[in-house]
Amino acid sequence: MSEPSDPNDQFDDIVDEETNRDPDLAVIEAGSRTLRTQGGPPQGDPVPGRPEDPEVEKALREVETELSTRWGETKLEPSVTRIAALMDVLGEPQRAYPSIHITGTNGKTSTARMIEALLGAFELRTGRYTSPHVQTITERISLDGAPISAERFVETYQDVKPYVELVDAREEYRLSFFEVITGMAYAAFADAPVDVAVVEVGMGGTWDATNVIDASVAVVTPIDLDHTDRLGSTTAEIAAEKSGIIKQGSTVILAQQPVDAAQVLLKKAVEADATVAREGMEFGVVSREVAVGGQLLTLRGLGGEYDNVYLPLHGAYQAHNAAVALAAVEAFFGIGAEHARTLDIDTVRRAFAQVASPGRLEIVRSSPTVILDAAHNPHGARATAEGVSEAFGFSRLIGVVSTSGDKDAKGLLEAFEPIFAEVVITANSNPRATDVDALAATAVEVFGEDRVVVEPRLPDAIEAAITLAEEEGEYGGAGVLVTGSIFTVGDARLLLRRG
Repeated sequence: MSEPSDPNDQFDDIVDEETNRDPDLAVIEAGSRTLRTQGGPPQGDPVPGRPEDPEVEKALREVETELSTRWGETKLEPSVTRIAALMDVLGEPQRAYPSIHITGTNGKTSTARMIEALLGAFELRTGRYTSPHVQTITERISLDGAPISAERFVETYQDVKPYVELVDAREEYRLSFFEVITGMAYAAFADAPVDVAVVEVGMGGTWDATNVIDASVAVVTPIDLDHTDRLGSTTAEIAAEKSGIIKQGSTVILAQQPVDAAQVLLKKAVEADATVAREGMEFGVVSREVAVGGQLLTLRGLGGEYDNVYLPLHGAYQAHNAAVALAAVEAFFGIGAEHARTLDIDTVRRAFAQVASPGRLEIVRSSPTVILDAAHNPHGARATAEGVSEAFGFSRLIGVVSTSGDKDAKGLLEAFEPIFAEVVITANSNPRATDVDALAATAVEVFGEDRVVVEPRLPDAIEAAITLAEEEGEYGGAGVLVTGSIFTVGDARLLLRRG
């Protein structure tokens, strides 16, 4: 076997390759690339495309069509009765493995992906359940860090279908779309089998369909106002609903929270005799600096510090998600309670260097740079605006925005107003997309008529934004940010990555 190459030699070789470029830029880029080699070879697009086999594609479409006849994810009946009944007839698959349960308003999916990467790096077989999907329904159920295949998704649906129909016949209401997918995920994890499941709630906590697990670790990412018609009109009321995932004797990992939300969560933890770790107290971000393609972090975990952690994601909020994810995995391994030690630092570095979070400040095109971000509420939009300003430094940024009808579109637009030179208002493919004329009227209130362009079709909107950005010239430093909804990002991703 050949000797491994010296990292210093790799660095020198990369710099030598860049001799025709600005030497300072070459050194910066080489430093980032050698950091990235810790994560191994590129993993490819983490979002699957549609099946190439026409028979598999047909079978998946049939499953999607059947699922679409059920209540959608926005129609809720606050009860876990139906999902509990499904788990019962399936033989309680969710109890076949330990779980980490994640709730919060923003950052859940990115945090889930980081937790999954860390657990996988420590050679545990993982199952991850997240929602909604960016492009393909199979993204919701992942095994070993990758979405299950379309074939396996169809097989899992066919396996649980007779039991779903049995519960449908017994209950007042049929199982919803989300309840069936949740049942499929828990069954797939048991069948794999996985060593640990990483589960993101769909909405809230107490009555969420995922909340039939007894997770040893409960994670609460930052809480803000969202789904106020269902979860409450204050962050305290929303926290009360989300605190339902905190189970007796569990460990609770709390991201930084509004004061009233933190009080509610801590009270629930006391009632459940749970151990609490708070960001900024027991763990947190010690330092961060922008690096090419991401950022370099020093994190304080429950067991000690972890330095020189390269995270290939942009934005301060992703650094905080990383701290939360690290603390959650430490808690899962008993660090901070039974064990006073850190996780292996090289393994932690390798795991974080491999993390991807599609649709979260994701670059999908250059010249001009086009970025996708799934921010869909004011809190997320503010974090995205800060991340874009810090990481990219555009001379001019054009926004492409389509929101969902139940969201605070004005608050989201106000968060982006300081960084958008102009905004192109459009619609995504989801039936719940905000009416273009109504969204445009709101945009005019925020930006003024001269800064608002309306293109009802998303492909036309993206083209218009790129044309506006190109007015800066090839070296002008302009960019495009497509945002407002996970559905907007998913549609744009299909268009741009296909191109």
